[in-house]
Amino acid sequence: MSNKVRVLVVDDSTFFQRRICDILLSEPAIEVVGSASDGLQAVAAARKLKPDVITMDVEMPVLDGISALKKIMAETPVPVIMLSAYTQEGATATLNALEAGAVDFLPKHPNGQHPSDFVARNLPRRVLALGRKHQRQGDPKPRVRLQPMAEQERRGHYKLVVIGASTGGPVAVQQLLSALPATFPLPVLVVVHMPESFTPTFAARLHSQCRVAVKEAQEGDELQPGHVFLAPGGKQMTLQQRGGKVTLKVTQGLPGQTYRPCVDITMGSAGSVYPGAVLGVILTGMGSDGKQAAMQLKQSGSTIWSQDEESCIVYGMPQAVEKAGLSDRVVPLQEMGPLLVKVV
Repeated sequence: MSNKVRVLVVDDSTFFQRRICDILLSEPAIEVVGSASDGLQAVAAARKLKPDVITMDVEMPVLDGISALKKIMAETPVPVIMLSAYTQEGATATLNALEAGAVDFLPKHPNGQHPSDFVARNLPRRVLALGRKHQRQGDPKPRVRLQPMAEQERRGHYKLVVIGASTGGPVAVQQLLSALPATFPLPVLVVVHMPESFTPTFAARLHSQCRVAVKEAQEGDELQPGHVFLAPGGKQMTLQQRGGKVTLKVTQGLPGQTYRPCVDITMGSAGSVYPGAVLGVILTGMGSDGKQAAMQLKQSGSTIWSQDEESCIVYGMPQAVEKAGLSDRVVPLQEMGPLLVKVV
């Protein structure tokens, strides 16, 4: 596609605003069409410029980022990436922004790194992915492929559900888990690519919004029906079997691991403990994390579902699984939760 992705940059810091513009302009396929220093300016600029993507600071004067976001989504809906403080307060504000319509976020100061280092590595590719999807919105919608219910998909077959997601994942996970009853008969593991300061807040929010019990996983947690365990940011979550009990192991992970937490690691571990009895669910996200574990799960007789393209914020992880022929079902997000209830 020859059209450049047009971006509006919103930040009250002149320094950071310039830095974001420089980072984006290093990618030839991106064009910065304007900038704004407060929420009111952002609403006006979005209305006038009609960008493909907006990057927006959470904390801003005159009109805060979330209020501005709500106005933009009501007037001129567009993918918005929030740039937030790497704190508990920043996590709360970011999750509020995602609920208000933002599709992704990046922490400004992850793990003490200079913001330009982290943002420079991640922002351009996310902007491109979101902008390309926005540009394609008028294209014919792909048809959803709904396979007939597999023979092994019957009550009593599964022992565990493992859900993996990345970009767009927090909102997708919340929507899926909200459909589960308190009496859901299986334990659920959730792996979302999120920073360590965000996962405690996200787990607490899910617990308050869902009927199933949700907590951030801790070392030694025992798997229980109707309980959801969220992998802690910055760490790896695996399973271990001791006697008749299955518990969670939480570790720092190894140097060189791209994702912490990693869907491949958690889902692969689940397959080892419950061979042939795992239901793996791959939701929206950039990249291909989960594909390797999906292959292992399929070889042992387990089942893989993937989110359909239309309902994904970024059709990366589910596409990798489906293109490899590993998806037993391709399911729209809104149908995922009710279908889980039906088959387990």
